[in-house]
Amino acid sequence: MDGPTDASAGSGGSELAADSGPPAIAAADVHRSYGDTVALDGVSLSVSRGEVFGLIGPNGAGKTTLVRALTGTTKATGEVQVLGSPPTDVDPQRIGLLPQSFSPPERLTARELVAYYAGLYDEARDPDAVLDDVGLADASDTWYEKLSGGQQRRVCVATALVNDPDVLFLDEPTTGIDPAGRRALWELIEGLAAGGTTVFLTSHAMDEVERLADRVGLLNGGRLVATGAPADLIAEHGGAPRLVVDTAAGSNEVGDVGYPVEATAETLVFHGVDPVDIGQVVAALDAAGVDYGALAWKQPSLEEVYLTLAGERYDRPGGKGDGLGGTGESVPAAASATGGEGTAGDAGGDSR
Repeated sequence: MDGPTDASAGSGGSELAADSGPPAIAAADVHRSYGDTVALDGVSLSVSRGEVFGLIGPNGAGKTTLVRALTGTTKATGEVQVLGSPPTDVDPQRIGLLPQSFSPPERLTARELVAYYAGLYDEARDPDAVLDDVGLADASDTWYEKLSGGQQRRVCVATALVNDPDVLFLDEPTTGIDPAGRRALWELIEGLAAGGTTVFLTSHAMDEVERLADRVGLLNGGRLVATGAPADLIAEHGGAPRLVVDTAAGSNEVGDVGYPVEATAETLVFHGVDPVDIGQVVAALDAAGVDYGALAWKQPSLEEVYLTLAGERYDRPGGKGDGLGGTGESVPAAASATGGEGTAGDAGGDSR
């Protein structure tokens, strides 16, 4: 493949359709326990060639253990195949792995470290070219220990790319990387996927997974509880858009506004409200003489799906909030009855 291919940003997954042939990654009824702790409890999945698959889930859900099982770096029961063979039988040239924890040899520059890993393969890309891909061309002669945490993580990504793999496993690839670096790495991953690389990534960043993944799997308690395209999961589990109004008023004080209303500690939540209909709700609040503060319109997102299926919904500190999380757009309280939505006001380790 010889490096990434350009792909347009914001594609929501790879530009190329996944192959219809045998899957790049397949797992059937995979189990793994550590003593009395069940890390994987019958996980089955299939990832097509050329697909970007995103794995999400709470800390301790088993994400890292699943990556290890799929790459043959931990023993598990069940069946695992990568490129049609058990992972330990696959030519290492064809697989790239970025682990969650990375302990490189000491006293090496970024270039020397990538060159060290390049030397482990019969064929490898030029270390300088790979460092350029991850945005570290100017830091190639810097000692690894002297690099920032985000730069060190990008060096780690480079070591996983140097063999130009057909299947790339990335366990929380953007941990510690600044926003600009994250977006650059997203574009790199999109380019690799557009060039035909199969990418299996784990992440706590829902925006990252929603942008990159063709399909998403949610792992919770060692079980894969949902799998599907981000848009499909959002449609099925993300709920309807809603308007959250900061107010102490109860739902009975508003009257019939044409939308289901839910009262929480310090808010009213109007479900099913589209941005163009915010003015209708504001007019109803004003007509009822309700004293209210900020308004926030929230649309369904992958974060909504995560919070629903992982059972991690929570209210904002102090009891304010709708307890539903999600992506919000703040709306000025002074919005008129005919106005629109106004202006918009991680990563713990999975050790098992």
